[in-house]
Amino acid sequence: QLLGNAGTVEDVVAAAKVGAEGIGLFRTELLFLDSQTEPTIEEQVALYSAVFAAMPGKKIVIRTLDAGSDKPVPYINAIHEENPALGVRGWRLTRTSNDVLNRQLEALAQAKKVSDVDLWVMAPMINTPDEAKDFADRVAKLGMGKAGVMVETPAAALHADHVLAEVDFGSFGTNDLTQYIMASDRLDSRLSDMTTAWHPAVLRAISIAATSAAKLGKPIGVCGEAAANSHLAAVLIGLGVNSLSMAPSAIAEVRGFLSTVDFEMCEKAAQAALAARSSLDSESIAKEILGA
Repeated sequence: QLLGNAGTVEDVVAAAKVGAEGIGLFRTELLFLDSQTEPTIEEQVALYSAVFAAMPGKKIVIRTLDAGSDKPVPYINAIHEENPALGVRGWRLTRTSNDVLNRQLEALAQAKKVSDVDLWVMAPMINTPDEAKDFADRVAKLGMGKAGVMVETPAAALHADHVLAEVDFGSFGTNDLTQYIMASDRLDSRLSDMTTAWHPAVLRAISIAATSAAKLGKPIGVCGEAAANSHLAAVLIGLGVNSLSMAPSAIAEVRGFLSTVDFEMCEKAAQAALAARSSLDSESIAKEILGA
């Protein structure tokens, strides 16, 4: 599946226009970032309903609030953190702002009741099976649909056989996963050579989690920037990824490139990339196999 990433209703419309099969990541935090106070349930229902109406009957993956780190929400992330990327962000906000998540899930449930979309809801920064189960139980209680988790920490990737067992699906956030595996701030331009998902260490983590997902019969996608790179997208497919979600503007190029390769080529490129010594070697070897 080739899906679109979105943060606004306009993004969803743009994805529909270029033939996206659905939305693989809707970033709900933009609504919170644009407000001086927490959006009311009614305001959230209005947004989610508009998103669902823009792509009726299609798969839409909603990510619950991912506030914190490089996306601080002042009225939620009120306490100074020395290292916010490793602090109280994403799912961890339930430690300090549990009602915020509960109200968001209630708003999503209300919007879903009057829509025919195929709703998938996922939580960011999940680390453990217990966290995954807690989230899945909340979604099931509201009768919303499929519950999933972002696989964006080394713990979630390496322990995916247990984490994914508690939910319906997973989705790789390759931006953060790369940052944490390489211990390199992805916002620091001085470390840009370290923050590439082409690195074999990152690909190995993805392979481990994708293999676990396959054994469990659970779909797992990619919604990070890596999905928009045509050659890397092919490698991700070879590693066992089931869906790719990207900026709508990248869908046509990725679709065109993938039409020139088959699964056997993707698998061969993936295995070669895994065995490479560096990100540069990984990328060049994969491109040679896939055709530059």
